[in-house]
Order: sequence, then structure tokens, then C-alpha cells
Amino acid sequence: MALSPAIATAQEIGAVGRGHPEPGQFHLQESVTPIMDSIVAFHDGILMWTISLIVLFVLALLVIIMVRFNAKANPVPARFTHNTLIEVIWTVVPILVLVVIAIPSFGVLSDQMTMPDGERKYLGANVFSMGEVDVPAPTVTVKASGEQWYWNYEYVDQGVAFDSNMLSEAEIAELKPGQPRLLAVNNELIVPVNTTVRMQITASPSGVIHAFAVPSFGIKVDAVPGRLNETWFNARETGMYYGQCSELCGKDHAFMPIGVRVVTVEEYEAFIAAFEESRDYATAAAVLPAL
Repeated sequence: MALSPAIATAQEIGAVGRGHPEPGQFHLQESVTPIMDSIVAFHDGILMWTISLIVLFVLALLVIIMVRFNAKANPVPARFTHNTLIEVIWTVVPILVLVVIAIPSFGVLSDQMTMPDGERKYLGANVFSMGEVDVPAPTVTVKASGEQWYWNYEYVDQGVAFDSNMLSEAEIAELKPGQPRLLAVNNELIVPVNTTVRMQITASPSGVIHAFAVPSFGIKVDAVPGRLNETWFNARETGMYYGQCSELCGKDHAFMPIGVRVVTVEEYEAFIAAFEESRDYATAAAVLPAL
């Protein structure tokens, strides 16, 4: 794969995975946010081509060594042990390569960690640009707390919260057929499309460190007890998107999925109004179309 960067970019969307991984998938999940656009552009561009060139260069060196310096072609080996110029080159060149990689990498990281204000430009698909994507300021704030071992979500401005637990295979078959195994949850986080959502990430004070990660959104933030970290996303397509705790948090680490359902603005407003009125997630979710 490293020898053919074009392979990574030439996959059909259906084979990449939209919202969750697919069998046989080897590329990143389909992007639906500006942050993930930057990550995909960085991966498929500078990173993949740099890796490919390094692999080809090392392969060429190995071939040259095997052909020119085997015992048959070179029965009397050279006696020297050092070459100052070569040592300088193989020290300086990797440093320069890492600098080239680091510049867009830091830009992508900065995008994820800097909250939009409606004015700051984001990298978007062009990692080397000075910023070209406008992102509005957040209008929805959600606090995600990592518990042992499930997630609690609170709509901060509305003061309503709910727990989200993984469904067993039997529960999926009964309640949500067709949803992915080990990723489907009983209560999804509901957010509006084309809206900037501020995510406040923490963990239970009596718990352990977790990590909130949703690959299609390009976000991954540690959930640390006693600390409130922040990130954001702005999903441009409705649908179901899944993630998982990405920290080795204990015995049920593999059973702590994240389910985010992106709906239309009108559907979200109806859901949140029903949630505020009833204070019950199931009642509020009932106003949404079935998955």
C-alpha cells in the first residue's frame, strides 16, 4: 500500500466506510467534517507520498547492497568504517523530512483544538493553505463524561442528560436491526447537521482516563477525571456515526462505543424541545424518524 498512494485515494466511497468501519477496509473512514477533511488530505498527500518515497529509497539501497556487496561480487571487503558526509546526510535529511511532515500535522491538530468563532479560517482539504474553510461559532454544547464503562451526555444549555450503553447482539436484533455489532448503543447523541457542536470531554471523578474518538469526525480527545477538555465538529451530512473509547480504560474498554446521530435542524429542535419538556430520552427520541 505504501508503494501505491493512489490506491488509498481511489477507493469507492462504499468500500471506505461511512460512519463505521467496513469488512476489508484499509483506508480512513469517509470524512463529513472540516477536521477530517484535513486529516484525509494530510494522510493521502504529504504523508503517504513521503512514506512511499522512503520505502522505495530503502528498497533500492537493499538491492544495490545485495548485488554489489555480496561475497561473490565483492570477495575482499573494504576496510574503512566511517564516512563523515554520509553520516551528516542521514542525520540531517530525516530531520528535514520530519519538519516537512510536522508543519501540516500541527495545523491539523490546531484545527481540532481551537474552537471556531465564525471568523477563523480552517485548513480544510488543502493542508498547506493558510486557511480556507469558514466554520460558524458553536450553537450546541454537549458534555461527554466517560464512566465505567459507558458514556453520559449532557446538553449543557438545556440542562438535560442521559446515559449511553452498548447493545448486545440480541438487543440489536430486537431493537435496532442492521446496526453494527459492538458499536450500536441504546441512546445515541443527537446533534443537528451543518451546525458547530462544542464537545466538552471529561471523566467521572471516581473513574479512570477514557478517550472520546469518532473517526468520521476526525476528533479524538482524552477524558480525564477532574479536567474538562474541549473539541468540536461540524457534520455536513445526516446519518449515524460511531466511535469508541480509545484509551485502555479497564476490563470493559472494548465495550464502550460512541454513537452520534446527525439529524436535520428541524428534527433536532423537535427532539431537544421534547427532551426539555419530558426530561426523558426515550420520549424525546420517539419524535425522530426510525433508524
